[in-house]
Amino acid sequence: MTEVPSPQLRISDQERESALSALGDHMTAGRIDIDEYGDRSARITAAKTRGELGELFADLPQPHPTYGGTAVAASPPADSAPAPQPEPSTAVAAPRGWSGGQRLAASIVPLAWLVAIVLISTGVVAAWPMIALPIACTIFGRALWGRGSDDDDRDRDDRQDDRRMDHREHRLDHRDRRREMRDEFRRQRRFDR
Repeated sequence: MTEVPSPQLRISDQERESALSALGDHMTAGRIDIDEYGDRSARITAAKTRGELGELFADLPQPHPTYGGTAVAASPPADSAPAPQPEPSTAVAAPRGWSGGQRLAASIVPLAWLVAIVLISTGVVAAWPMIALPIACTIFGRALWGRGSDDDDRDRDDRQDDRRMDHREHRLDHRDRRREMRDEFRRQRRFDR
């Protein structure tokens, strides 16, 4: 978490969308009600600077809007100590349920492609027979353990697709509601002038 670099900097549409998304997360978590969400989202759509956005999230925990890909929080109180941040893990876990043979095939295929590219580029071996080796490894590995090799994989993929579609529909509905609220706020501002 970093301080807002300059509260006078103007915000972009992407940063405004980030703020609206973070505000939606707070409403979903029950930290703010629908009326407060409407008021704050209208203020977010009208905000012009980072400082104005920071004020709207001063009383809320993470998530906060991101500015240029970096999450930014309002200034913490002077008497509070920063929370310790967990160390990021750099280890890459093997996919669940992979056997030793699957792991071996998964490591051989990229190595076969790399060796083929190196040998072809140095001119040691003719190109067409060398390309056949990694292609054969890829086809063989895919045939044995590729996606859709059993019903469980298909069911899992179908469930993931359903969740993605539900999430996408939710995001689109949420975006449309924010746009309607923004337009209503703008109409109200024009009427008040």
